[in-house]
Amino acid sequence: MPYSGPLEFAHERKIRPRNKRLYRLAHWPLWIAVFFLASGPLTFSLFARGPHISHLLWLAMVLVGTGIAGLRGRLPGVEPQPYILRFDEDKPNPLYRRVCYTFAWNAAVSFAALNLVALAIAAATGTWYMKQIYFYAYPPLCLTILMLGALGLLPRVGRSTQHEGTERRYFYGTVWAVTVAQAVLLVLWLLLPRTQTAAAVKLLGFVATLAYMAWLTARGRLPRTRPIIPGEIMLAD
Repeated sequence: MPYSGPLEFAHERKIRPRNKRLYRLAHWPLWIAVFFLASGPLTFSLFARGPHISHLLWLAMVLVGTGIAGLRGRLPGVEPQPYILRFDEDKPNPLYRRVCYTFAWNAAVSFAALNLVALAIAAATGTWYMKQIYFYAYPPLCLTILMLGALGLLPRVGRSTQHEGTERRYFYGTVWAVTVAQAVLLVLWLLLPRTQTAAAVKLLGFVATLAYMAWLTARGRLPRTRPIIPGEIMLAD
């Protein structure tokens, strides 16, 4: 379906020669969360049973790893200066950006997909298999996404930044949809009992939120989800 929403024009975007320290620092927690969530079943146990020494050790490793990468300017948004200025330019996509956005796709897609499956099973059978699903399904799903990223088949993970103006909207649209839907699901989880009927309500709320956010994204109604028309200079995080 052709895009008919609002557009952004590259020549109208303000150019910044360097990223401010506060801007760089504000992006660091985002990548801490992305790589912390990569543990999958360990993350599930955190929400199911609370913090454990293993969670603290993993968090410490993530903090050190992302901290070193950030100080070296090897995290998107944490660079001393923006890497992409002309989004339609056939410019090499650095390895650190490809790795970071691959893991970001994993954090966004894997947890939403596994929660969706668990909700569907619970709504159909009245039994929750969340632990089993995360234990058995997360590793192959995560590996599949990482392989797609290694092959450059995910938005913002290709070998070139030439299509950044459109690919960024797919990425941010997914992040918006998953984040809001997961928040809605958390509220429903806290308010409703663990019955088959309640599971169906949670599933409906989760799917409806994902669909609504996707609709907003398709029309460019959410921040960073509008296509950027080529021709001039732009900035990308």
